[in-house]
Amino acid sequence: MKRYDIEPYDEQKSRYDFEKEEAYLRAKKKLDKLVGFYWHLAVYIVVNIFLIILIGVNSGSGFWHFGTFATPLFWGIGLFFHFLGVFGPDFMFGKDWEKRKIQEYMDKDREEHRKFE
Repeated sequence: MKRYDIEPYDEQKSRYDFEKEEAYLRAKKKLDKLVGFYWHLAVYIVVNIFLIILIGVNSGSGFWHFGTFATPLFWGIGLFFHFLGVFGPDFMFGKDWEKRKIQEYMDKDREEHRKFE
């Protein structure tokens, strides 16, 4: 009969593996959202170029009218909200933007008061 070596349960290793798996799943979810947004953007560009050319060529009122750009406009609004859903509202200003601006204004105020002393 063959003997088997039974390893003792290592709680630290098990917790590390769990945390590593959780981090992987969160990263995978973020990547899926990012890929979804880029596909949305690519389809938006291709379809709207096609529609603008098609409507512009076939409309009797010329190329520059609201009907030509209505679809890209309203779809673009949806695309913008998709962008915010993926990158979040912190994309423009960053997470610590408010803190940095407050610190900047406090530093400026301190410098101005030193000039008068």
